Amino acid sequence: MKVLYAVSEARPFIASGGLADVAGSLPQALRKRLIGCRVVLPYYGTMPEELKSSLKFITHISVPVSWRRQYCGIFEGRHEGVIYYLLDNQYYFKRDQIYGHYDDAERFAFFSRAVLEILPHIDFMPDVIHCNDWQTALVPVYYTTMYASREGYENIKTVFTIHNIQYQGVYGREILGDVLGLQNADAPLLEYDNCINFMKGGIECANRVTTVSPTYAKEILDPWYSHGLDSILREREWKLQGILNGISHTLYDPETDKNLWAHYSAEKPENKAVNKMKLQESLGLSVREDVPLIGIVSRLVAHKGFDLVEAVLEELLTTGDVQFAVLGSGAWQYECFFREMANKYPEKLSFTQGFYPALAQQIYAGSDIFLMPSKSEPCGLSQMVALRYGSVPVVRETGGLKDSIHDSANGGGNGFTFASYNAHDMLATLRRALDGFKNKEGWGILMKRAMECDFSWRASANEHIKLYKELIRECGHGMDLAGF
Repeated sequence: MKVLYAVSEARPFIASGGLADVAGSLPQALRKRLIGCRVVLPYYGTMPEELKSSLKFITHISVPVSWRRQYCGIFEGRHEGVIYYLLDNQYYFKRDQIYGHYDDAERFAFFSRAVLEILPHIDFMPDVIHCNDWQTALVPVYYTTMYASREGYENIKTVFTIHNIQYQGVYGREILGDVLGLQNADAPLLEYDNCINFMKGGIECANRVTTVSPTYAKEILDPWYSHGLDSILREREWKLQGILNGISHTLYDPETDKNLWAHYSAEKPENKAVNKMKLQESLGLSVREDVPLIGIVSRLVAHKGFDLVEAVLEELLTTGDVQFAVLGSGAWQYECFFREMANKYPEKLSFTQGFYPALAQQIYAGSDIFLMPSKSEPCGLSQMVALRYGSVPVVRETGGLKDSIHDSANGGGNGFTFASYNAHDMLATLRRALDGFKNKEGWGILMKRAMECDFSWRASANEHIKLYKELIRECGHGMDLAGF
């Protein structure tokens, strides 16, 4: 079986968020299960120079972008046993930022078309093209409208994964012909709410649509979560499936993480206390083993639930013996709030603006509790990383948080959860966790249970393989390992 994984970012080449983590880990897990999976992504100018120098130039082709034809260089790279194809066009991709440009529609239309155009030139004709988020949503559209009946392209199946339905690629209808190169007859595939919607096109044209957790697959059928696409998804519910993401147990490993002050494991957890002490020292917090330290590593935006934190944090700081280590950046409102709290309670709360990977790992390792009160969370990886490092999660029951964290009230869970999007429900759950921390024996059992949770890519990879096999059986042709 051959799978081409089309994505706009992937570690180690380029990353802006969780999508790159998924694209850097899932293909590796698939290959370990004898799936011939390769990855295709843009060749960005901001990639590390040492990775650029490791690439091999294959050839260059000309890719149609409506009435224009644009250069596309094809480079090949290898990492952890996976072959990556990086598609070069300096006009589109040699920029300071991955996203947020005035011509993103044209940039990713070019990339989506190029994903299909390169196939005769890479000696790898896939059984399945797996596309991710709006940046590659046009791949199923172009395949359906232009390539399905082309010689050599027959019987390719497409999967489209929604990582975050909030970002859909919405543009004016005028781009249909001049930018996308599609006919008026194709417009119904992409039109929605008087606009061109890339994600809607991917949902319409892909053979299967997946999301990154089973609960999120149900939630996006509800207008409260869907950002307007619920009616389309309900019509296509028969092809919608949620598969929970995983994390790399190699990248996130408290026994080997070079960013930690001391290594530890579920069997030998003693050195976690060393990391807590060193974290407190480095952040200017009071060095106390007996006080619970709550970690937050997040983008500071509304859907992450920080209006709940803003409502009750000072109450918790003034009435409880507790500390916070906060790392993140985002909305000015929340950055100012955490900066004000850090200035007002310097021995209880530290705020670091921005994102620093080493400090993030140190917060996972040094904190006792990890807070994620999200309004919506398609999957979430931080709660899985926190479990791996023995930081017990407190989460709201939404999306992947609900699928991965189960309340310990009945003695069998791996964290603490609350259901209603309410600040005092969150506060009550935090206080339950803080009370639990006082019971050292019970907390040790809970921490060990958390660290023993398996959220590696094993289960997720197996579910993806089942999906691919179903599609290929529907197609009626056999699986080939040639070119693995």
